[in-house]
Order: sequence, then structure tokens, then C-alpha cells
Amino acid sequence: MLSDTSPVLDRFEFGRSIRQTIKRSSHTHTGNTRRDVIELLKSNSEGRVEKLVPLRYARMLVSPFTFYRGSAIIQAHDLAGTPDSQLHLQICGDAHLSNFGGFATPERNLIFDLNDFDETHPGPWEWDLKRLTASLAVAARHLGHGERNAREAAFEAAVSYQENMAKYAQMGVLDIWYERITFERLVDSARTETGKKMVRSGIEKAGKRTSAELLPKLAGQADGAWTIRDTPPAVFHIHGNTTLFEADDDWMLLGSGEALLERLRKEYLGTLSGSHRKLLERFTVQDVAFKVVGVGSVGTRCLIALMMDSQHQPLFLQIKEARPSVLAKFVKERSGFQHEGRRVVEGQRLMQASSDLFLGWSTGPSGRHFFVRQLRDMKVSAEVELMDATRLQGYGRICGWVLARAHARASGLAPEISGYIGESDRFAAALARYSTDYADQVERDYQVFAQACRSGKLKARTDADYAADFSV
Repeated sequence: MLSDTSPVLDRFEFGRSIRQTIKRSSHTHTGNTRRDVIELLKSNSEGRVEKLVPLRYARMLVSPFTFYRGSAIIQAHDLAGTPDSQLHLQICGDAHLSNFGGFATPERNLIFDLNDFDETHPGPWEWDLKRLTASLAVAARHLGHGERNAREAAFEAAVSYQENMAKYAQMGVLDIWYERITFERLVDSARTETGKKMVRSGIEKAGKRTSAELLPKLAGQADGAWTIRDTPPAVFHIHGNTTLFEADDDWMLLGSGEALLERLRKEYLGTLSGSHRKLLERFTVQDVAFKVVGVGSVGTRCLIALMMDSQHQPLFLQIKEARPSVLAKFVKERSGFQHEGRRVVEGQRLMQASSDLFLGWSTGPSGRHFFVRQLRDMKVSAEVELMDATRLQGYGRICGWVLARAHARASGLAPEISGYIGESDRFAAALARYSTDYADQVERDYQVFAQACRSGKLKARTDADYAADFSV
């Protein structure tokens, strides 16, 4: 590979030359799809909180789209058998459409970016793009938009990635590094008035999604002290009467959530800058609880810590378990970090335009790895279930833009990637075909999964089932 300081035209030509061995049209191939879906899911559930694994499966069971969200390991397995451009870089590893969203920068500007890096790892850039475009096809079908719109959503996202990567290929390194996709830019780039309205609605929602707004929803106050409210299975105290931990779990043996937090505290503070460490020291811990998050992360260990400053203003931190990336078994490169929490944090800092002030990592009891971030800081996600076909396509274009920016920033390989993709729609057409074909595969896998749940091979329990266990 050429140095990233080589003349830009040479780097374009290097990317173009890769087409001789890895044709763009070859990216229609769906990969290694002869595998045991159930065994892959079981292996990915190992080491999770045992009583929460059925909840993970129940959330995946809702639709083929939620199944796709929770089964990154299956697509990682399959992608290992697809054509490889040999242009490898730090990738997100799980760039489906629900892992993009808005949040505030430390300067309080609202930007749109990737927001989940649990699976970040070095790998082929096209794996991220295929994860995104396939998610759009699966979502379009789930929403009843039909095959043509499913293909078009995937195609538009790939074209957006192509066009923006070509733009980044002409930009200087620092210009790319400082690039921010603000909500104001999203309003300007929206092609329809409906799209502009959707972005403005996101701005309004984000302004209300702060720790102060979250406080009365998650916690209550008595005798001047704040306590996180138990709402199992979503939120519960590990050592309380609504716990979903086994009695012999190593966390139970610590005696309290505060003792657990103290075990994590020192190493975590050492991963922050001096100024951010001083800032955090101005807050005191009020309470700690377990919080179940998302679909694919259900069953991994995740804490929320409620903290207060001297003015009684809250800060919620999320302490989330970092497990090996699902990509690790399927790529030759190593992450470069022995600590999985650091892998997540370093990948996020490299790919994201701006990262959380309190982003850091630590090691918990029994050697488990964690990363830490704010639970909510003007964070907002798109409501995929409410998108018509036009909105979904527009959203896909935005995600394609964001992904191109993240890859260009993380790698410095924008000219090579752009040279490989070229100016025609051949690559985008291949990804559109891949995405609809892979959506077929997802639906077949979903039926296998659903049958395993119905037969009892896999146990699935809904949130309502768990809540009923604790009802009076």
C-alpha cells in the first residue's frame, strides 16, 4: 500500500488498481451463509448475566429488524467470506442504521454521528457499509415499503458514501479531522421539507434530553438523598430484592453497588485528562444500579451511577461491559489493545468527530473490562418505526455521509477508497443487490431463530414477563 503522504493522484490510482483483482461487481456476494445460527448466538451469549439472556432473545424476536440488530456476530461471520478490498482501517463493526444519532459535543453543539462502538476493530471498510446498507433493506421490508424501496434505500446510502468519500479525498488531514456534521448542516442538505422538519424535530428533542430531565424519570428523593428507582428488568439494584443476579455471582459477593463502583473508580479516573478528572471530582455518588440496554447488549453488565454537584445538578454515568469485538474472530488484524474497554474508547475517539468528556475505561472484579461515558447528553435517535420510504432513504443518505467521514478520519485512506469505488454507480448497485439478497438471508435466519424460541431450544422472556415476576 502507498504511504498516505504519496501524491493524491497516485493514491487514487492505487485504489483503482485494486479493481483488477477485486471487482466492484463482486460485492454482491453474501458470504459464508452456511452456518449454525443458533450456535453462533449461543456462543455470543456466553458470559452474560444468565437470567437476562432470555430477555435478549425476546427483544430480538420482535421482528427481523430487531433480530438483525442483535445478531452482529452472524453477519461478521458471513462477511468473512466476502470479497476484501484489502483497504483495512478502524471500523465501527456494527454500523446498522440505529447506531447513528445526535448528541452534544463538549462545546454544546449538536452533531450527528456514529454512537455505538462496542464492536469497533480494524477491518475492511466495506464491512461497515454493508452492515449499514443491509440494515436499510431489512428495515424497509419490515416497515412494509416493498422490495423496490428496500433496494433504493441501500443504493442511496452507498451513493452518499461514495460522493462524500470523493469529497474527503480532496481535503487536507486537519480539515477532515475537524469535520462536524451538525444538525444545521443536515437541515441544509435535506432534499424535502419533510426531511427538514424531521431534523428540526430532532434538535428540539435533543435539547430536552439531559441528565436534569432524566433525573425524575429514573430516581426519587427521600430525606435529601436521591435513589435510582427499580423498574425490573430494565433497571434494578444488584443487591436489592429485585435483583436478577444469582446469589453466587462475584458482584453479589461485594455487598453493595458502591463497593463495586469503588473497585472501578481509580483506574477509570486515570484514563481521563487532568482537567476532566478535576471536573468529575466535583460530583458525589448518590446511587448505583444495573441498567439493561438495547437489543444486542442485553445481558452484558451495565451500571448507571447517579452523581450530584454542590448545586444539586445531576450527572448520570454509564459503566458498560466491553467484551471482545464480534469481528475479532473473523479478521487477521488484532485491535492493538489488551483492554477491551480501551479498544472501545480509542476506536470511538478515532472515528467520532467529537467524543464525551467522561469517556474512559476500567477493570472490574474478576477482570471484566468496562468503558464509561455519560448516560444522556442531548442524545437523540431516529424513530425508524415512523419512517416512510422517502424518510428512510433520506436517513440512509445521512448515515452514508457520516460513515464516509468516520472512515476518512480514522484511516487517512479517502483517496484509495474513492479510487476503488470510482465515479460510476457500479459499486453502489452491487451493494444494493447485496443488501436485498442479505435481507433474504436475515429473514431465513429469523425464522430459524423464532422456531428455536418456540420449541424451547432457546428460552425467550419479554420485558412484561419479567415485570410480572415482581408485581404485587
